[in-house]
Amino acid sequence: QVQLVESGGGLVQPGGSLRLSCAASGRTFSRYVMGWFRQAPGKEREFVAAINWSDGSTYYADSVKGRFTISRDNAKNTVYLQMNSLKPEDTAVYYCAAGPPWSTVSRANSYGSWGQGTQVTVSS
Repeated sequence: QVQLVESGGGLVQPGGSLRLSCAASGRTFSRYVMGWFRQAPGKEREFVAAINWSDGSTYYADSVKGRFTISRDNAKNTVYLQMNSLKPEDTAVYYCAAGPPWSTVSRANSYGSWGQGTQVTVSS
């Protein structure tokens, strides 16, 4: 089992930036795929971005492509989500997750480990 702890959420104005962090520990996760999801009140959990820990390949939802960047720091066992040009519709609880094959990275039910979530609010 992989343990995941997110941080970095907060309140930001439209057009602003935030960087979320996901610290991973536990089992060897060098072979894992790491993903970010988000869930707004009354909505389904939505895929945001994923990264293949071993080779750095990335994949993004169309809604965030060009604005968000997922990256990893192998030495710190941490995955990041840099969020720029934030919009009110980006407001949600953001979750880090680990586990699936690359072919199913956008499916929440493919992930076996989840963090507790961090709130991101975009508002003026």
